[in-house]
Amino acid sequence: MGKKRVMVPAESLDLSAVKYEPPVVQGPHLTGFLFKLFAKLVEAPVIGSLMISSMKKQMKMDFLKMTEVPESPMFRPEFPPQEPEPNVVLLDEDCKPEDRTDFALKCLPDYSPPSSLNREHSAFRYWKIRDYAYAYRSKLVTPATVAERIIAIIEELSQRNPPAPLLISFDAEDVRKQAAASTKRFEEGKPLSVLDGIFIAIKDDIGCYPYISKVGTRWLHKVSSDNGDAACVSKLRSCGVVLLGKANMHEVRMGASGNNPNYGTARNPHDLDRYTGGSSSGSAAIVASGLCPAALGTDAGGSVRIPSSLCGVVGLKSTFGRTDIGGSFCDFSTVEIIGPITSTVEDAMLVYAAILGASPADRICLQPSVPCLPNLQNSDIFGPVRLGKYTTWFNDVHSTDISDTCEDILSQLSKIHGCEVVEIVIPELLEMHTAHVVAMGTDMIHSLDPYWEDSGKGAKFTYDTRINIALLKSFSASDYVAAQCL
Repeated sequence: MGKKRVMVPAESLDLSAVKYEPPVVQGPHLTGFLFKLFAKLVEAPVIGSLMISSMKKQMKMDFLKMTEVPESPMFRPEFPPQEPEPNVVLLDEDCKPEDRTDFALKCLPDYSPPSSLNREHSAFRYWKIRDYAYAYRSKLVTPATVAERIIAIIEELSQRNPPAPLLISFDAEDVRKQAAASTKRFEEGKPLSVLDGIFIAIKDDIGCYPYISKVGTRWLHKVSSDNGDAACVSKLRSCGVVLLGKANMHEVRMGASGNNPNYGTARNPHDLDRYTGGSSSGSAAIVASGLCPAALGTDAGGSVRIPSSLCGVVGLKSTFGRTDIGGSFCDFSTVEIIGPITSTVEDAMLVYAAILGASPADRICLQPSVPCLPNLQNSDIFGPVRLGKYTTWFNDVHSTDISDTCEDILSQLSKIHGCEVVEIVIPELLEMHTAHVVAMGTDMIHSLDPYWEDSGKGAKFTYDTRINIALLKSFSASDYVAAQCL
């Protein structure tokens, strides 16, 4: 038995004594037959347990059983008391989604339509939500016309070699039907909201009629009959959004690359030889490509933020419980959120305003504070913003191009917008990472268990997913409680 470790209470931790230790990532690098053999071995009853135990030791993820954490377990995040924020406006969760988007619209700077909107052919630019709204109301274009152009591009992309599979599920006739209904509302002068006629893609683990969620697999939709809208998708539909289809993703969200052998990998539109990041890979790629101004993703460990960063778009991971995740694949998660991916901060605000609203259960147990939006009409909005920088972690990168670029951005935010950069320390990074993997992984395993055990369907997952599942299933209930204490 190893020696028991007693962690220091959080309030007693001496941050000045914290030293950053660059992680040493160790693990087998396998491809082809050896990779498939490895996946089968880790699933074997005896040898698999030994291999998983060795892997956890190499990754320093085996300490939970021998660690005493002085804090109580926190199985779901809480909303601690907080001082009112300056330059924000409060939103009513109980009002209609279309009313919230109109309210959010009033928080944005004045809109001036770009001259390129009136030109048939011009240099590429991202059309924002307000660009579409202006073009529809000015009769420059209709949702039906935009739908035909998007459908043609999606069909063209599917024929490319290599293909660019941004969507896993797509029904051109359903898109045409939604766009026609939106066009008719504009003809009658009765658009539902600023989001009416806006095309939005939905990640494949979020319910969206008429599609059954595949969650990036080849078979889950065959054993499920649920094709209804998730709570957030229903809110978007009430705003007049045209739901484009189900966006590609890393299989069952177990990966940060976005690689999907089942349907092909959504490639980064800025460089087709690079990954989008994951797991909301298709959502970020379709926005970065300019096909639509927004998409929905899910995020438990970076699955909205990572692909948004790699694709150069905006991803928002809201506070836990701000959005109702009912109708998503992991709709009981203790860490998961549904968040917007857009080309601009303004568009993220508009989509967020539409989908926000805690579930009735979360309102009772979490008691969330009143949601708010920044008032961007106030030119001083960036004045009080402080940006924390953990320098030793910040500079621990494979290429200094990354840290140099980020440093330049921080400098611009400081000089142009008056942001203050302050040095911070984040202790226990390894411990937090392990705790998060256990918590997030337990949520996912619980979602998959009925399918994993049913008729050997676990073997239908890709090999990397099977290895991840074998690792996550090795953590015990006591590991889970210790993780929640951390």
